[in-house]
Amino acid sequence: MAKKRPQTKAKPQLTDEEIPVVGAREPCPCGSGRRYKACHGRAAAHAATELVHRPFEGLPGECDWVALRELVPAATVELTLKDGLPEGVPSVTLATVLPMAWPALRRDDGSVVLGLQNDTASGDLSRDLADTLQRALTAEAGTPVQGRRAPAGGPRLQDVLDLQAPFEPVVHSGFEFWVPDAENATPEVTASLERANAAAIPTARLTGVDAAYWCETPEKNHLRWVMPHPEEQLLDALARLHAAGRSQLGEGTRLVGSFRAHGLTVPVWDLPSGVTADDVEKPAAEFAERLAAALATTEPLTPDERRARGGLTNRQVTLS
Repeated sequence: MAKKRPQTKAKPQLTDEEIPVVGAREPCPCGSGRRYKACHGRAAAHAATELVHRPFEGLPGECDWVALRELVPAATVELTLKDGLPEGVPSVTLATVLPMAWPALRRDDGSVVLGLQNDTASGDLSRDLADTLQRALTAEAGTPVQGRRAPAGGPRLQDVLDLQAPFEPVVHSGFEFWVPDAENATPEVTASLERANAAAIPTARLTGVDAAYWCETPEKNHLRWVMPHPEEQLLDALARLHAAGRSQLGEGTRLVGSFRAHGLTVPVWDLPSGVTADDVEKPAAEFAERLAAALATTEPLTPDERRARGGLTNRQVTLS
C-alpha cells in the first residue's frame, strides 16, 4: 500500500491585492508552492503588458488628450483632482512634454507638472500616468519624478481626476512654461528649452470645433482633427463626402488620409501655406455639419464611395 501523506495544516491563502512582488523564480508568497513567475506573477505580467486600446476613454476631452499625446508640441492643461489638491500642492498641470523628458516635476513652490509625451512601461497609458501623478504629489519640492512600471491593479487617470471638470488645453508657441524664472534656470534646462523651441512646429487649436489642430510646416500647412466616432462609421462618412467632392475645407485644401491613435481616428487635411488657423475656422464648422449628416446615413456605400473609402484606408497611419 502506498504511504499516507502526513496531514498538514493548510496555509491561509492571500488575496490578489495582498500578494507582494518578488523575484520571478522565488516561491510565490501566496503559499501555493509554485514559483512566483508561474503563479501570481503570470497575472501581474499580463496586467502590465495588456494593451488598453483607448486609455483616455471616459475622461473629459478624450480627443484632446489624444491630440496632446501625439500631435501637439507645446500645450498645458490645468487638471482637477477628484479628491482635491493635497496640502502643499497649489496646482496640478498637464504638459505635453517636460525638460529632459521627465515624466513629472514637483516645482519649488510645490506645484506638480505631469508630462504626457513619455514612454510608458505597461500597456495602459492611463495607469502609468496616474502612478506618476500620485508619486509627484508626494515628491520632494524641486525634484523630477522618474518613470517606472505602475503596479498592476493601481488607479488610472479615470480614478484620480475629477470627471466633471472641463479639459481646456492652452497651446503655446514654445516651451517657456517649463521655467517660471528663465533667468535662473540651470544650463541643462536652458539648453533643453532652446532645442525644444527650435524643433516645435507652430500649432493652434481651432475654437469653433472640438479637438482640431492647425499646424504650419515649411512646404504646406495641415489640419489634424481627432474625432470620437467609431472608426468604421467615420470612414464610411468621410468616403461619402469625399466621393461627392465635399470633403475639402476650402479652395486648395484636400483630405489626404488619417491617423489612428489610442483608439480614435484623426482625419488629416493638406492646406495651402497661406491658410491660417483663423482661415479654416468657418470651413471646419461647415464640414462638421456635413459630416454629421453623413454619419447619420445608413445606406450601403455606392461603388464610387467604396473606392473613396479604399483610398482613405490605404492612407491611414497608426501612431499608437
